[in-house]
Amino acid sequence: MKITLKRTEEQVELIKAMASKNRDVAYEAQVALAEFIGPVLAKVINQAPTLSNLFSNFAFSADESPSIPMDLYYDITDEDYVTVWSQAVPGGLPTNTVTPIGGEMKFTTYRLDSAVDFDKRYAQRSRMDVVSKSFTRVAQEILMKQERNSASLILGALSEASTKGTKHTITANTVGNSRLVLDDFNKLLTLGKRINTAWTGGTPEGGIGGRGVTDLIVSPEVVQGLREMAYNPINTRTVGTGNDIPATDSMREAIYSNAGIPEFYGINIMELQEMGKGQRFNKLFEALDSDADRAGAAVAFADASHELVIGLDKRVESMLRAVATDSETGSEFSLVADDQYSVRQSKIGYYGSIEEGRMILDNRALFGIVC
Repeated sequence: MKITLKRTEEQVELIKAMASKNRDVAYEAQVALAEFIGPVLAKVINQAPTLSNLFSNFAFSADESPSIPMDLYYDITDEDYVTVWSQAVPGGLPTNTVTPIGGEMKFTTYRLDSAVDFDKRYAQRSRMDVVSKSFTRVAQEILMKQERNSASLILGALSEASTKGTKHTITANTVGNSRLVLDDFNKLLTLGKRINTAWTGGTPEGGIGGRGVTDLIVSPEVVQGLREMAYNPINTRTVGTGNDIPATDSMREAIYSNAGIPEFYGINIMELQEMGKGQRFNKLFEALDSDADRAGAAVAFADASHELVIGLDKRVESMLRAVATDSETGSEFSLVADDQYSVRQSKIGYYGSIEEGRMILDNRALFGIVC
């Protein structure tokens, strides 16, 4: 992520005015820059390719008490009560709230904030790079907090996800080597179809192309295993006995030509550095997971030896993010000039915040493979 202020004559004068000895002029210039850059930061945060932006946004006015009519998000023949995952405070453990389908669900929002300052002499010298990097840091800190909140919520809901006695997390053919084969993808697709039926219990709208797994969140090591299919055997039976079966020539050529693997087996691949053995999300899932029985195999998840592959159905409006908008500007991100600094400190500061709340209304959109 990089935010750049163009070196135009108007912007140079605005930056210099922020360091004016006239307090009124300096403060007006700081406020003007905040009003200009605030919506830009909001747009950058919402478009960053991160875990937090897998949530669908809906806006509400900052002075409202947001709620969701649950009957619009669930089928009328579902159970009388459903489980909704949410967080009460930023960084808190995800909690599951049992909610009646016919009720109105109130949810808690929280504020994520960041503050930054820089020396006035950079403004006097019209150092656009310093000012740009200061706002970049604000956006980065907000994104980091959003990412951790989102990961905690998704992994917590996945660790407990079960539909009609069927766990949403299965075990790969080989556990501990960070490698997936086509059979693992095949089993995950079937799991997604069986879990997501129509409200009648039959085939959902769209038939074969209905609900199921659309995206996978994986580690770089898992992507490495996918690339290995270009030259390694892919069968799950009689491996190492002289009957190893390679992928077809066309499939191996496609994998070899497209080393980035943005899509595999019709599923979009999202690669995150936080996934993988010993990484942040792996440690978090081990702390949240209490299940040791996946697909009939006793496999207790261990951060040091196992990996988690997260499957999503993005066609389902299940993961929601409620975000407050300013009644005056309509912006989701509030950026204001920080007036805590005195003349003697020779600093210019900004304070930015965003008020949001995240929830998972239906964990049938979450799946997992332990490999």
